[in-house]
Amino acid sequence: MANSPFYTAEHLAFREVMRRFVEREIEPHAFRWDEAGEFPRELYLKAANIGLLGLGFPEEFGGVACDQFMRIVASQELARAGCGGVSASLMSHTIGAPPIARAARAEVKARMLPEILSGRKISALAITEPGGGSDVANLRTKARRDGDHYIVSGEKTFITSGMRADYITVAVRTGGEGAGGVSLLLIPGDTPGLSRTPLKKMGWWASDTASLHFDDCRVPAENLIGEEGAGFKIIMQNFNSERMGMAAGCTGFAQVCVEEAIAYAKERHTFGKPIAHHQVIRHKIVDMAQKVAATQAMLEMLAWRLEQGENPVAEICMMKNQATQTMAFCASEAVQIFGGAGFMRGVKVERIYREVKVNAIGGGTEEIMKDLASRQMGL
Repeated sequence: MANSPFYTAEHLAFREVMRRFVEREIEPHAFRWDEAGEFPRELYLKAANIGLLGLGFPEEFGGVACDQFMRIVASQELARAGCGGVSASLMSHTIGAPPIARAARAEVKARMLPEILSGRKISALAITEPGGGSDVANLRTKARRDGDHYIVSGEKTFITSGMRADYITVAVRTGGEGAGGVSLLLIPGDTPGLSRTPLKKMGWWASDTASLHFDDCRVPAENLIGEEGAGFKIIMQNFNSERMGMAAGCTGFAQVCVEEAIAYAKERHTFGKPIAHHQVIRHKIVDMAQKVAATQAMLEMLAWRLEQGENPVAEICMMKNQATQTMAFCASEAVQIFGGAGFMRGVKVERIYREVKVNAIGGGTEEIMKDLASRQMGL
């Protein structure tokens, strides 16, 4: 990164702040938190204190002005802990809060955003339902207007920070079928009628994930985000940022696999010499490093294009796939280089290996990404 033309002294200074934060506040605890299935809420306050939670949000609410490259720095430094569950829940506000900042009423922004960006409250996004994931236009959770409130009934699942979220940005159906009937509501976590069920996962153990059930929840009408029927458009505006963030994180985790594999290959001996002296191991590591370098270059070029005001949807879809596939390759090769030690819990490469699939599914599956990209290409 230091030799890249895209990063200024400010970016590099923030990277050092992030690196010290991760080394001090996350990495020593990552294994224990993953085994426990949670991390302390105090971590949100500590992350807010270094400006991490406020990146990209309006300064009037406690946000910090930043560009695409600052976001890449944040995602990739968080990845150095090798614990995607911490990254996912700690940063769940990056998908839950942007719709608030973009389209909520002024008084709602002023009341809720400062609490989220200061780390006092946790924000989550709830779109996916048991009957459908990527098919947002056909969601079934209903919100019926009743005077100054909406009555919300339905269910959401696979919700990151779902158990602990204080504010949940929820996609609901306020109108007829299709995308035009979808709206967004901001639902407080203590709303009567809201129940939550924790879910056990293959990876991301440190991230609480939940199914949410809304049983005639009364939500103030002022919590409508944007206009009725505008929810689908607001959700779509979220996706570019989410996918770029995921791509940056996946590339960061892949780089961790490279670094861990190199360190292990130098210290592990077989047949009287370090395994790094075996050609097959050296070639594996070179293949890993080559894929990471190519993916990072694609990521940075797309970030630059976004900074120029472009909207390269097809390339962002391909970028997400490129990054998740690079992560999958590097995680698999790293575990192979570690051998039996890579199959044991407690090492970064084992955790990262278990977290590959959630990245290839969340934010739009690889198959959906290919389909969206092909349509953008006129196919």
